[in-house]
Amino acid sequence: MTRYHPAMPRTEVSAASRSPARPAASRPLRSPRYPRSAAAPVLVEVRRGPSVESRHRGHVVQVNTDGRIERGVGDPDVLVNLRSAVKPFSLVALLESGASDPLRLSDQELAVMSASHSGEDAHVRTLQGVLRRAGLSQTLLALATDAMPLDRLTAARLARDGEAPGQIRHMCSGFHVASLLLARHAGWTMADYWRPDHPTQVAVRQVVGRIFGRNSSTLTTSVDACGLLTYSFPLADIARAYALLADPSTADVSRRSLVPHLTRIRDAMIAAPEMVGGTRDSTDTSLMRARPGLLLSKGGAEGLRGVGLLPGARGAGSVPAGVAIKIEDGDSTGRANRAVSVEALGQLGVLDAGQLERLSDFHRPPARDPRGVEVGQTLTVFELAPISELV
Repeated sequence: MTRYHPAMPRTEVSAASRSPARPAASRPLRSPRYPRSAAAPVLVEVRRGPSVESRHRGHVVQVNTDGRIERGVGDPDVLVNLRSAVKPFSLVALLESGASDPLRLSDQELAVMSASHSGEDAHVRTLQGVLRRAGLSQTLLALATDAMPLDRLTAARLARDGEAPGQIRHMCSGFHVASLLLARHAGWTMADYWRPDHPTQVAVRQVVGRIFGRNSSTLTTSVDACGLLTYSFPLADIARAYALLADPSTADVSRRSLVPHLTRIRDAMIAAPEMVGGTRDSTDTSLMRARPGLLLSKGGAEGLRGVGLLPGARGAGSVPAGVAIKIEDGDSTGRANRAVSVEALGQLGVLDAGQLERLSDFHRPPARDPRGVEVGQTLTVFELAPISELV
C-alpha cells in the first residue's frame, strides 16, 4: 500500500484507553508538533484500473476525555470551520433556556434539531409536529429550497407529483426551528432570528464558547450556507468537544451545568440516528446504526466530521473518546470523508471486520459504469499513529 507519511504499525487499543482517564487539571495538555510548512498527508486515493486518478489530503485526530491526543495523522491544530458539526452543541441553548420543557420534546424531535437531515417525510412530519405544538408557522423558516431535499427518492417523488419542496425540507430546518423555539420562549422577534446579533444567536454563541472553553466574544465566526453562524476551532478542540458529548459526566467544574443538556442531546442522537441523517446513504446514520448506543456522529460541510465514542465503543472497558476528521480539499462528493471515517473507526477498534464489510460502500466507495459494473474505487492509504508517544 502506498504511504505518503511515515507509516506506523497498527496497534491495539492501548491499556490507557481502557482505564479511567486522569482529570485534565492533573497534567498539562501537550500538542504534537506538526511542521507548519508540511503539506497535509494523503489519506485517500481514487483509483481507476491501474491508475491513481486523484488524491485527498487531510487530518485525523483522536483524543481522550481528558483532552489528551492519543492517535492521529496530520495536523491536530489545523484551524477548521465547524459548519453543521456545531448543531448538537448549539441545541444546548434551547434546553438550557427551558423553552423545550413545555413542549416535551421527544428523542426524534431533538435529534432532527441537531441534524443535517435528508428531507424525508419523517423529518418533515417530526418538525411540523414541533411547530404545531409551539404555535409557529413553517413560513418563518429563513431557508432556501435549492437542491433540496437531499434524499434522491423523496426529491424524485416531489418532482413527479409537481410538488415544490418547502423550506422545511432543507437539511438545516431543524437547526432553524430550534432558534425559533428559543425566540418564542424568550419573547424575542422571530422574523430576524437568523441575524448574527439576534439574541438567539448570541445565546448559541455563548453556549459554544462555554463548551469549547473560550470567551464567546473571542470566537472566530462566519456565516454558514444556511444563514446561521458557525465557528472555527483547531481540529483537536473539535475532537475534545465530541469526547465531551460522548460522556458529559467528564465535564470540568466550569461546564458542570451543561452536563444534563449534553446528555439529553447525546441520548436523543443515538436513540434516533435516522433523524440525524436519513434512512438512505447517510454516513452519520449508518455509523451510528453500526454500533448502536456506542457512538454518535455529525458531519459538517467541506469535509469535516466529529465522532463521539461512548464507554465501551473501543472494546470492553474502554473509556470515551472523541474523533475529528477534516479533508483538506472540501471533499464535495463526500467520498473521502466517508472512507476515512470508517477506516479510522476500524483502526481505533470501534468497527470489526464484519461491520467494515457491511459499511463497504462507505469504506471503499465504488465508481460504476452504466451497467453497474465497478470500474474504480476510493481507498484509504493512512494509518493512525500513537501521537502522544511521539511528543
